Amino acid sequence: MEVLVIKISEIMKYLPHRYPFLLVDRIVEFEENKRVVGIKNVTINEPFFQGHFPGHPIMPGVLLIEAMAQVGGVLALKSDPEPEKKLLFFMSIDKAKFRKPVVPGDQVRLEIDLIKSRGTVRVLKSVAIVDNTVVAEAEMMAMIVERDS
Repeated sequence: MEVLVIKISEIMKYLPHRYPFLLVDRIVEFEENKRVVGIKNVTINEPFFQGHFPGHPIMPGVLLIEAMAQVGGVLALKSDPEPEKKLLFFMSIDKAKFRKPVVPGDQVRLEIDLIKSRGTVRVLKSVAIVDNTVVAEAEMMAMIVERDS
């Protein structure tokens, strides 16, 4: 496996997301068309903590899924020969489970494995881990599409 650190400036070349919706800080492992591992550092400064929940901040589960999807997007698009011309649209989320709350100060390790690739469709198995404990998991299906000019 190639240990390839991808910093935020390069991640932003693959993903269209920007603040406050860019939910991956760094890629720490990358194996083309196989696997990627990303990091999301969760801080109290995240805008969603103002309302989720005051006095008891918890990262919304849907944003954990989004973070996994964004890391999967880096895997799919960085593996494409022309990533600058493509976007990744998610089609389905299956078997989503939330096992433990994610709170400010946590560092979430997002491990994504490509389990199926057919044409432009990708099926990904995703796991979010904090301190060696699985906090969320899901299977996702996505399609690579042409980016409008």
